[in-house]
Amino acid sequence: MAILKIARMGHPVLALPARAVPDPKAPEIRRLINDMVETMLDANGAGLAAPQVHVPLRVVVFQAPDDRADPDLADQERFDHTAPMTVLINPEIEILGPQKEGGWEGCLSVPGLRGWVERPVHIRYRGLGIDGEKIERVARGFHARVVQHECDHLEGRLYPSRMDDMTKLIFESEMRHFQVAT
Repeated sequence: MAILKIARMGHPVLALPARAVPDPKAPEIRRLINDMVETMLDANGAGLAAPQVHVPLRVVVFQAPDDRADPDLADQERFDHTAPMTVLINPEIEILGPQKEGGWEGCLSVPGLRGWVERPVHIRYRGLGIDGEKIERVARGFHARVVQHECDHLEGRLYPSRMDDMTKLIFESEMRHFQVAT
C-alpha cells in the first residue's frame, strides 16, 4: 500500500466527471482502494474520492465515526450519523426528503479552509463494495453529508461551489472567532 498525492483545488482532475469502473473486481481497483484508505487515514480525513488522488474513476471511500456525530443527539439518533469504513464503486445517491441542514465542511483538496454547506439531510446510496458486493444504505446527518461530499467529487464538484454565502468560507485557524460571532 502507498500514500498517494492529493490533488488540490484548481487541478483539472477535480473539475471533470469521473468515469465508471468497468470491472470493480480488477486487481488494480483493489490496489487503488487500499491506497485510498491508507491515504485518507494518514490525512485524518472522513472520506476520499479517486479523482482527489488523480484517478478519474467513480470510487469513494469514507467513514463517519461516532466521535464526529453531534453529541447532543440521543444515542438512537446518533446511530444514523455513523458509518463504518465503506468503499463505494460506481455510487448513486437518491434524496429521500426536502429537508436540508447546514454544516461546516472541509476537504483534503481544499486544505486549511472550512465552508458552511447546506445539504439534504436524508439520502439513500448504493454502489458496489471492494469485492463487487451490492451496498445499499439509508443515511442521515454527518453520514449523509460525507457521502454527498465524496460523490460530488465524482461529478467534478468541490464544496465551495455548493456554498450560498461565501462569507462563511473561512480558514480553520479562524473558526473559533467565527463561532463566537454567530
